[in-house]
Amino acid sequence: MQQASRIRVGTAGWSYKDWDGILYPPEVTRKKTHPVEYLARFFDVIEINTSFYGHIRPELGRLWSRKAKAVNPNFVFTAKLHRSFTHSPLAVMEPTSAASIRPNEQDERQAREGLESLAAEGMLGALLIQFPISFKNTSLNREYLEQLLRQFIEYPRVVEVRHESWNQPETLAQFLRHNVGFCNIDQPLIGRSLAPTEYVTSSVGYVRLHGRNYEQWFESDNRDDRYNYLYKPAELEKWKEKIEIIAQKAQSTFVIANNHYNAKAPVNALELRHMLEGRKVRAPETLVRHYPELKPISETEDATGNYSLLA
Repeated sequence: MQQASRIRVGTAGWSYKDWDGILYPPEVTRKKTHPVEYLARFFDVIEINTSFYGHIRPELGRLWSRKAKAVNPNFVFTAKLHRSFTHSPLAVMEPTSAASIRPNEQDERQAREGLESLAAEGMLGALLIQFPISFKNTSLNREYLEQLLRQFIEYPRVVEVRHESWNQPETLAQFLRHNVGFCNIDQPLIGRSLAPTEYVTSSVGYVRLHGRNYEQWFESDNRDDRYNYLYKPAELEKWKEKIEIIAQKAQSTFVIANNHYNAKAPVNALELRHMLEGRKVRAPETLVRHYPELKPISETEDATGNYSLLA
């Protein structure tokens, strides 16, 4: 299908210990091959999420760009803005709002240096500005968001809000005015969580799939447990329809699977690629052996880079 050429599907992050042996073969776990270089064989985008916890070191941004570009000329990154701009430093103890977010000049300098290391290589597809569900649609928060969008105006910006108070025409109009993408998300619908949408408010379409682990979304002691969810094909089919609608309106569309527990994100990302492209997709042999439901839709790559159909 014509739209699929403008859709990039990938995972949120790559550095997860529980991916070793499930997704990553020994060549990656023994550090002979960089995880970015390995994932770029199968996906056209990775969302950098370490940039949320610590600013990207420019030398690493350049290294990641070179590694990915060497194996996939169509590859780009998206990157999450550092949490100092979007979350309260006491996010567990207090709700996030413009009054509790406290970035400083050093945060801006380091964030910009890291982003620029990707942009200068032509490898930054979008900057994701992700707010928590406690960041509600208030006049103070709208004012802060406007200022933040101006602060990083040189990058393709996408905003993720999780509270349903943002799901209104005024928000979409604001994003359109600023040429800012609206992040369409899938998450457990608890309280006033934002429900799935299919909005396009800039040249960039963006989708993030967080999983639907209702039991552990807010209650788990380990924050990674909330992402223990494998989407069913019927659930992905509904998102395929939304993604195609988004891609018809956007110049570039990014679809990011964030349900990373035990490498479930790359499984669902590959399934979505198959649905969107209507053909078998390349898949890591290790992943197919752990998730045999991938067998009918994939050609597998072994450690030498050769492809075959698993029996």
